Order: sequence, then C-alpha cells, then structure tokens
Amino acid sequence: MLQIETFTFNPFREHTYLLYNEAKEAFIIDAGAYTPEEILELKNFIARTGLKPVKLLNTHCHLDHVFANNAMAETYQLALSIHPMEEKNLNDAPSTSAKFGLQLEKFSGKINYLNDGDRIFLGSDELKILHTPGHSAGSICMYCERQQFVICGDVLFRETIGRTDLPDGNHQQLLRSIREKLFTLPNDTKVYPGHGDTTVIGHEKIYNPFL
Repeated sequence: MLQIETFTFNPFREHTYLLYNEAKEAFIIDAGAYTPEEILELKNFIARTGLKPVKLLNTHCHLDHVFANNAMAETYQLALSIHPMEEKNLNDAPSTSAKFGLQLEKFSGKINYLNDGDRIFLGSDELKILHTPGHSAGSICMYCERQQFVICGDVLFRETIGRTDLPDGNHQQLLRSIREKLFTLPNDTKVYPGHGDTTVIGHEKIYNPFL
C-alpha cells in the first residue's frame, strides 16, 4: 500500500509529493523545494524514513514545480520523467524564474518521457498516466486505481481549476481534460493538487463553479 507525504515549498506554496511503499521505494513528484533549508527538509525526511527514491517525476514543468529537480536527480542518481510536450517549459524555467527574482539552473540530467496511458510501477503498485493538457500542453495526472487517488498538478483544485493564461494554456482544453480524464474516475477518488487543499472527484462534480 502506498503512503503519501506532502510538503509545501517555495514562494508559490507548491506541493511536493513523496509516494512510498512497504519496501521503502519512493517516487518524488514535483520537486519544488527552493531554499537550501527546504531541500534539506526533503532529504532529511527521505533519510529518516529510510526511503530509496527510484523515480523523479513532474506533473508539468512550470518553475514552482521544478526548483529541486537538479538536486534530487544528482543526490539520488535519477532521470526525470515528464510528458514530451513539457520539455520546453522545463528549458524555459530558469528564464521565467529570473523574472520573479528567483534563481534556477537549467536541468542537466537525463529525461525520460511519459505519454497518455503509460503505466509506472512502484513495486506492485501501479499509477496510470493521464495526459490532461490545458494548464500546460504536457500536463499529466497520475492515477492509482487500487487506492483511488490521483495526483493532478495544477489541473484541478478544490472548487477551482488551473490557470490558463500562460503561453501554452487553453481554457476549453483544460475543461475538456477534466471532464474526460478526471470526472470519469470514481466519485470517491481523492485528488492531490499542486496547491491548496485535497478534494474528491464527486465533490468537484457538484461544487466546482467552472464545471
């Protein structure tokens, strides 16, 4: 059974997730730790819990979700897994960060690609990749059918949705992604977003004013 640990990092209050199993294997998702103290907090939890990170993943590559990609890739000798349409955002993240007065070095590690329908495994547990464009062209969600949860980046939030005014955003595409990829999941599926509170699919069907 997978455990989920949530960290809230950087000036954008982004959620970084650690998924781990009984064998202490772990996925690092959306490594947004920015300051040395935040990076140390993430590393210390991994060390204290005895975890072995085996994958580094991004739901998308806007700056607030990638600050610690280099640190995690170098520390744990990991490639980065993203949708191929997110590589541009990954490469643009340093210049975007500079506009906010923040420092970020270009990601220098190996990149693997994830596409819609791919399945990734943490031991015997499986996550299905759902391509959900709209907030960004290559946004993906990671769905665990066995435990009924989805990690969705900035696609869907509690009673709101991701912004679509960024260069590769598309409002109608985002609504379509949510309706076709997320609202088809069981109503009790727990939603872990990139910011803010968790929610469930059934609640969003009723109370999300955008949908």
